[in-house]
Amino acid sequence: MDDKALRARALAALALREHSRVELCRKLMRAVQRAAERAQETPADDAGPRVDRLLDALQAQGLLSEQRYMESRLRTRAPRLGARRLAAELAQQGLAPSGEAWEQVQATEAERAQALLTKRFGEPPPVDERDFARRVRFLVSRGFASDLALRLVKGTRR
Repeated sequence: MDDKALRARALAALALREHSRVELCRKLMRAVQRAAERAQETPADDAGPRVDRLLDALQAQGLLSEQRYMESRLRTRAPRLGARRLAAELAQQGLAPSGEAWEQVQATEAERAQALLTKRFGEPPPVDERDFARRVRFLVSRGFASDLALRLVKGTRR
Protein backbone atom coordinates (compact mmCIF):
# COMPACT_ATOMS: atom_id res chain seq x y z
CA MET A 1 0.00 0.00 0.00
CA ASP A 2 1.56 3.30 -1.05
CA ASP A 3 1.65 6.50 1.00
CA LYS A 4 -1.18 8.11 -0.96
CA ALA A 5 -3.53 5.18 -0.35
CA LEU A 6 -2.50 5.07 3.30
CA ARG A 7 -3.30 8.78 3.73
CA ALA A 8 -6.63 8.32 1.96
CA ARG A 9 -7.49 5.46 4.31
CA ALA A 10 -6.58 7.57 7.36
CA LEU A 11 -8.61 10.56 6.16
CA ALA A 12 -11.60 8.33 5.42
CA ALA A 13 -11.48 6.95 8.96
CA LEU A 14 -11.13 10.43 10.46
CA ALA A 15 -14.04 11.69 8.35
CA LEU A 16 -16.34 9.22 10.07
CA ARG A 17 -15.33 10.00 13.66
CA GLU A 18 -12.41 11.04 15.85
CA HIS A 19 -9.75 8.38 16.45
CA SER A 20 -6.92 8.13 18.94
CA ARG A 21 -3.43 7.79 17.54
CA VAL A 22 -3.18 4.21 18.82
CA GLU A 23 -6.52 3.23 17.28
CA LEU A 24 -5.77 4.81 13.90
CA CYS A 25 -2.30 3.24 13.84
CA ARG A 26 -3.84 -0.17 14.51
CA LYS A 27 -6.37 0.30 11.68
CA LEU A 28 -3.75 1.46 9.20
CA MET A 29 -1.36 -1.37 10.05
CA ARG A 30 -4.23 -3.84 9.58
CA ALA A 31 -4.98 -2.27 6.18
CA VAL A 32 -1.31 -2.59 5.14
CA GLN A 33 -1.35 -6.23 6.26
CA ARG A 34 -4.53 -6.99 4.30
CA ALA A 35 -3.21 -5.24 1.17
CA ALA A 36 -0.05 -7.34 1.34
CA GLU A 37 -2.07 -10.53 1.78
CA ARG A 38 -4.26 -9.69 -1.22
CA ALA A 39 -1.14 -9.11 -3.30
CA GLN A 40 0.30 -12.34 -1.87
CA GLU A 41 3.34 -10.51 -0.56
CA THR A 42 4.86 -9.99 2.84
CA PRO A 43 4.21 -6.57 4.37
CA ALA A 44 7.02 -4.09 3.79
CA ASP A 45 9.46 -3.65 6.67
CA ASP A 46 9.02 0.10 6.54
CA ALA A 47 5.22 -0.01 7.09
CA GLY A 48 5.47 0.91 10.79
CA PRO A 49 7.66 3.99 10.27
CA ARG A 50 5.54 5.07 7.27
CA VAL A 51 2.38 4.92 9.38
CA ASP A 52 4.11 6.82 12.21
CA ARG A 53 5.23 9.56 9.80
CA LEU A 54 1.70 9.82 8.41
CA LEU A 55 0.21 10.08 11.91
CA ASP A 56 2.77 12.75 12.85
CA ALA A 57 1.81 14.73 9.74
CA LEU A 58 -1.91 14.41 10.49
CA GLN A 59 -1.33 15.62 14.05
CA ALA A 60 0.76 18.54 12.82
CA GLN A 61 -2.06 19.52 10.46
CA GLY A 62 -4.62 19.28 13.25
CA LEU A 63 -6.51 16.45 11.58
CA LEU A 64 -5.69 13.95 14.32
CA SER A 65 -6.21 15.21 17.85
CA GLU A 66 -6.19 13.03 20.93
CA GLN A 67 -7.86 15.82 22.94
CA ARG A 68 -10.79 15.92 20.49
CA TYR A 69 -10.96 12.13 20.57
CA MET A 70 -11.11 12.12 24.36
CA GLU A 71 -13.81 14.81 24.47
CA SER A 72 -15.85 12.98 21.85
CA ARG A 73 -15.49 9.66 23.63
CA LEU A 74 -16.46 11.14 26.98
CA ARG A 75 -19.43 12.98 25.51
CA THR A 76 -20.87 9.85 23.91
CA ARG A 77 -20.04 7.26 26.58
CA ALA A 78 -20.42 9.21 29.84
CA PRO A 79 -24.23 9.05 30.05
CA ARG A 80 -24.03 5.25 30.33
CA LEU A 81 -20.72 4.65 32.11
CA GLY A 82 -18.92 5.64 35.29
CA ALA A 83 -15.58 7.42 35.57
CA ARG A 84 -13.62 4.24 36.30
CA ARG A 85 -14.81 2.50 33.16
CA LEU A 86 -14.28 5.61 31.03
CA ALA A 87 -10.74 6.01 32.38
CA ALA A 88 -10.02 2.34 31.57
CA GLU A 89 -11.31 2.76 28.01
CA LEU A 90 -9.14 5.84 27.51
CA ALA A 91 -6.13 4.01 28.96
CA GLN A 92 -6.61 1.29 26.33
CA GLN A 93 -6.12 4.02 23.74
CA GLY A 94 -2.98 5.26 25.48
CA LEU A 95 -4.66 8.36 26.93
CA ALA A 96 -4.80 9.73 30.45
CA PRO A 97 -8.12 11.40 31.33
CA SER A 98 -7.74 15.15 31.68
CA GLY A 99 -9.28 18.46 30.74
CA GLU A 100 -12.60 20.13 31.20
CA ALA A 101 -14.62 17.22 29.78
CA TRP A 102 -13.08 14.83 32.32
CA GLU A 103 -13.79 17.23 35.18
CA GLN A 104 -17.41 17.43 34.02
CA VAL A 105 -17.63 13.62 34.00
CA GLN A 106 -16.35 13.45 37.57
CA ALA A 107 -18.62 16.25 38.74
CA THR A 108 -21.76 14.58 37.38
CA GLU A 109 -20.94 11.04 38.48
CA ALA A 110 -23.72 10.76 41.09
CA GLU A 111 -26.38 12.32 38.85
CA ARG A 112 -25.52 10.02 35.95
CA ALA A 113 -25.56 6.95 38.19
CA GLN A 114 -28.92 7.94 39.66
CA ALA A 115 -30.36 8.51 36.18
CA LEU A 116 -29.17 5.06 35.04
CA LEU A 117 -30.54 3.43 38.17
CA THR A 118 -33.94 5.07 37.70
CA LYS A 119 -34.05 4.27 33.99
CA ARG A 120 -33.22 0.61 34.55
CA PHE A 121 -35.20 -0.12 37.71
CA GLY A 122 -37.72 2.70 38.01
CA GLU A 123 -38.60 4.57 41.18
CA PRO A 124 -39.62 1.70 43.49
CA PRO A 125 -37.00 0.81 46.11
CA PRO A 126 -35.37 -2.64 46.14
CA VAL A 127 -37.80 -5.24 47.46
CA ASP A 128 -35.23 -7.54 49.08
CA GLU A 129 -31.49 -8.10 49.52
CA ARG A 130 -31.22 -9.89 46.18
CA ASP A 131 -32.73 -6.91 44.33
CA PHE A 132 -30.52 -4.56 46.33
CA ALA A 133 -27.40 -6.51 45.30
CA ARG A 134 -28.54 -6.63 41.68
CA ARG A 135 -28.85 -2.85 41.55
CA VAL A 136 -25.43 -2.33 43.12
CA ARG A 137 -23.84 -4.80 40.66
CA PHE A 138 -25.55 -3.00 37.79
CA LEU A 139 -23.88 0.31 38.68
CA VAL A 140 -20.49 -1.21 39.54
CA SER A 141 -20.41 -3.15 36.27
CA ARG A 142 -20.77 0.13 34.42
CA GLY A 143 -17.77 1.66 36.13
CA PHE A 144 -19.30 3.57 39.01
CA ALA A 145 -17.55 3.42 42.38
CA SER A 146 -18.95 0.78 44.74
CA ASP A 147 -19.39 3.25 47.59
CA LEU A 148 -21.42 5.53 45.30
CA ALA A 149 -23.51 2.58 44.11
CA LEU A 150 -24.21 1.49 47.69
CA ARG A 151 -25.11 5.02 48.76
CA LEU A 152 -27.51 5.53 45.84
CA VAL A 153 -29.24 2.17 46.18
CA LYS A 154 -29.56 2.62 49.96
CA GLY A 155 -31.03 6.06 49.33
CA THR A 156 -33.87 4.52 47.30
CA ARG A 157 -34.60 2.04 50.09
CA ARG A 158 -37.34 2.73 52.60
